[in-house]
Amino acid sequence: MDRRTSREQAFVFLFENTFGMNSPEEIMENAMLAREEKVSTFTRNLFDGVLEKIEKIDKTIDENLMGWKRDRISRTALAVLRLAVYEIVFEKDTPNKVAANEAVELSKKYSTKEESSYINGILGSIISKTESAN
Repeated sequence: MDRRTSREQAFVFLFENTFGMNSPEEIMENAMLAREEKVSTFTRNLFDGVLEKIEKIDKTIDENLMGWKRDRISRTALAVLRLAVYEIVFEKDTPNKVAANEAVELSKKYSTKEESSYINGILGSIISKTESAN
């Protein structure tokens, strides 16, 4: 499974997790059993990493929402942002621009053009702050 497919699978898991109906383990187990999906190591690392750092990730998102509150954005946008922020801030194997581009592509596939533009703006702000801090 390539990284793009693994990233999309992690996004789906994160989206499912926003509903709080199943534990992270159940989400992955359901994917493997009910949907007969294979879960890559990269998917597991992304999903587990986001959940492990979710408070810091959400704080970063909140600081960059540009006049919005997190509870006003869609679950889709939240899952995309959480995944991208994790890769930008904590996962140094993925270049920041690649993480942002992948997030925008996911949002185009699962959301609206307007939301994709908004996500791109938020991630651009986060990348600027992250890169200037280093």
